[in-house]
Amino acid sequence: QVQLVESGGGLVQAGGSLRLSCAASGRTAGMYAMGWFRQAPGKSRETAAAITWTLANTYYVASVKGRFTISRDVAKNTVYLQMNSLKPEDTAVYYCAARKMPGDIRTSTDYDYWGQGTQVTVSS
Repeated sequence: QVQLVESGGGLVQAGGSLRLSCAASGRTAGMYAMGWFRQAPGKSRETAAAITWTLANTYYVASVKGRFTISRDVAKNTVYLQMNSLKPEDTAVYYCAARKMPGDIRTSTDYDYWGQGTQVTVSS
């Protein structure tokens, strides 16, 4: 099993920045990718950003491109999401997830391990 612990959420004004962290522990060997997913009230979950563990190939949903940066620290088994120029529409619960199965890193259903979620609220 892999355990994921997120931190870094909070309340910020529009235009501000936040940095989310997700630390993985347990049986982390063979990790293929990690991602950040978000779900706003009344909306379906979407893949905000994802990164492959070995080559650091990344994916961003169009609405966050140029504003969010996903990165990982292999030695610390940690993935980060730097969020800049935040907008009210970025308000959501952000979940970290990890997968060992190779494939399309955008596909949330292929992620086996999930964190508890952290609230990000952007005020206008």
